[in-house]
Amino acid sequence: MRHDIIADVLSIIKNAEKIGRRRCTVPANSMVKRILTLMKKYNYIGDFEFINDSKSGNFQVMLIGKINDCNVIKPRFSLKKDELDKWEKRFLPAKDFGVLILTTPKGLLTQHEAKKQQTGGKLVAYVY
Repeated sequence: MRHDIIADVLSIIKNAEKIGRRRCTVPANSMVKRILTLMKKYNYIGDFEFINDSKSGNFQVMLIGKINDCNVIKPRFSLKKDELDKWEKRFLPAKDFGVLILTTPKGLLTQHEAKKQQTGGKLVAYVY
């Protein structure tokens, strides 16, 4: 029984990267798909495709070896649009190195997109 599917997905990806695999299989849902899309957009992973199993669906993710660390942020801290720099300093190793993924009223965004759209939200994960 899974309690936090996003934590499981990021853990699977991080562990597969560390041992040098070129692909991994992760559980699928709509939130995971949006997170994988953001990771692909920022070139942390390659392509991914949906694989329909008999019990449930999975994503086959192509890894390109660019992830140093990725993890969920718990608890899901709320943040205002002017607090993004504070959280970047806390979770990312350097300025403009890596991305924070947050959920906003405008959808799932990175901190760069949230700054452009002048919106706040709740922190979900980080990748660098």
